[in-house]
Amino acid sequence: MKLLPIIGLEVHAQLKTESKMFCSCPNVGDSAQPNTAVCPVCTGQPGALPALNEKALELGVKVGLALNCAIPDKAVFDRKNYFYPDLPKGYQISQFHFPIALNGRIEIDVPGQKPPRDRITIGITRAHLEEDAAKNFHAGGDEHATYVDFNRSSTPLIEIVTEPDIRSALEAKTYLQELRAILRTIGASDADMEKGQMRCDANISLMAVDDANMPLQNALNPKIEVKNLNSFRAVERALEYEIKRQTELYESNLLPIGSTRGWDENKGETFEQRTKETSADYRYFPEPDLPPQDMVTVREKWEGRLPELPAAKRLRLQEEFWFTPADAAFLVANDGWADYAEHVMGELGGWLESTDDSNASAGELMNENKKKIAKLAGGWLTSKLAGSMAERNIQISDLKIEAEDFAEFLKILYQGEINSSNGQKLLQLMVDTGNDPSHIMEEHNLGQNMPEGELKSIVELIVKENPDKVEQIKAGKVAVLKWFVGTIMKATEGRANPTKAEEEVRRMLSL
Repeated sequence: MKLLPIIGLEVHAQLKTESKMFCSCPNVGDSAQPNTAVCPVCTGQPGALPALNEKALELGVKVGLALNCAIPDKAVFDRKNYFYPDLPKGYQISQFHFPIALNGRIEIDVPGQKPPRDRITIGITRAHLEEDAAKNFHAGGDEHATYVDFNRSSTPLIEIVTEPDIRSALEAKTYLQELRAILRTIGASDADMEKGQMRCDANISLMAVDDANMPLQNALNPKIEVKNLNSFRAVERALEYEIKRQTELYESNLLPIGSTRGWDENKGETFEQRTKETSADYRYFPEPDLPPQDMVTVREKWEGRLPELPAAKRLRLQEEFWFTPADAAFLVANDGWADYAEHVMGELGGWLESTDDSNASAGELMNENKKKIAKLAGGWLTSKLAGSMAERNIQISDLKIEAEDFAEFLKILYQGEINSSNGQKLLQLMVDTGNDPSHIMEEHNLGQNMPEGELKSIVELIVKENPDKVEQIKAGKVAVLKWFVGTIMKATEGRANPTKAEEEVRRMLSL
C-alpha cells in the first residue's frame, strides 16, 4: 500500500511593532528582564480593557496581500478560551470567524524534487491576528517550580494557516524559508525561528493512494499535530519522523489516534502530549471589548504598494543580471546581499557597455560576456566573499568593501590580471582593510605582471632542471606543457601570466 503524506502548517510570527497588541507596553520579546514590560492589560487584571495596535493591523494586511489573500471589508476579534499558567485572562484574544486575510497562495521552487513537484503552489487558508501568551520556565532539580514571564504576553502575532497541500518534509521546510523571506522583505517580522520570532505547528496524516497518487479512500485519516517547532531543521526532522512512525502503524494494521505531540530534538522523535482539540473546545465568541475593524482603508492603502517580493526579485536577478537560480536564491535569502550584488553588477554593466561597438554580432558577444561575468560574480560573491565573511563573523552591513571596489576586483579577475589563488589573497586583504583592489595588488605584488626578462630566466631554469619532461614533450606528449605552466606559476607565486608562460616554454623548446 502506497501512503502519501498530507501536511498543513500553522505558523505564528511575531509582528515588528514598537508596542504590544492591546496595550502600550514595549514589544521587547526576550531582551528585557522578566516581568519588566507589563501592565494591567497584558497581565489580565480585572477591569483592564484592550486597545488595538493599529500598526499590527496594518502589518497583518501587508502579510495578507503578500500572500495573495483576499482582505475582507470587516474583521472581528474573538475570545479563545483555555486555561494555562501562561494565559492570565483565561482566554486569548484572537480571530476565528472573520480574520483579516483569506484564500491566498504562494508558489515555491523545491530543490531536489522531480517534476511536477519541483515547483508547487501552496494554498493559504487564512491569516489572522492574535496576542501571544506569556512564557513559562520550568525549574529543574528539587525545586519542581514553574515561573511565568509576562513580557511576551500580548506580543502581536500573525498566524498563517496553509491548506494541506504539502507532500514532503522538504516542501514544508522550503515553504517556511520562503515565508520568512516574504515577512522580512515587507518588514512585518524578523521571523528568526531560533529566537522564537516564528514558530510552526505541523499537521500531518497519511493517505492510501494508487500509483497515480489518487486516493483509495473517501475519509481522511486522523491527523497528528506536532507543536512549537522552532527551526527549519526541527520541522524537517519531525515530519520525517512522523511519516516513518505513522507508516509503521499502518503496516501493522493500526490506525494513529488524533493527538498533539511535541518534538524532542535530542532524541530525534515526537512524543504525545494530549488528544487533539477542536474549535468547539475553545468556545470562541466575539470579543466584547473590541469593535469590528473596518479593513477597507488599510487595504486600499497597501494594495499595489508592497516592495518587490522574493520570488520576483530572484527572477529579476536571473533575467537582468544573468545570475544562476542558485546564486539568485542565495542573494535574496540573505539580508542585504541582493542590493549589494545589484550595485556590483550595475558597475560591471556600465563597464561592459563601454566596450560594445553596437553592431549585431557585438550584441551577441555582449550577452556572452554578461553570462561569463555573472558566473564569475556569482561564484566570488556567494562562495568566496560569503565564506571570508563567515570566518570573520561579519554581516554584509559590516563589510568594508564598497560595491564599486568589488566590481573593480571582478574586472581584474575577468581580464586575467591576477590568477584565482592570488585573487583569494587579494579578497582577504580587501575584506580586512576595505582598500581598493588595484592599490592592494600593487602593494603586495599579486598581479600577473612579471617582467619579460624575469619570466624568461625562470622558464630557462625550470626547463633545464627537468630534462625528462622535455623529452616527454619531444616524444609527442604535448599535455606536459600544462605541467610546466603549473610549475612556473608556483615558482612565481602567481605573478606570471600563464598564457605568456606557455608561450615562453613553446619558444624555448621550438614547438
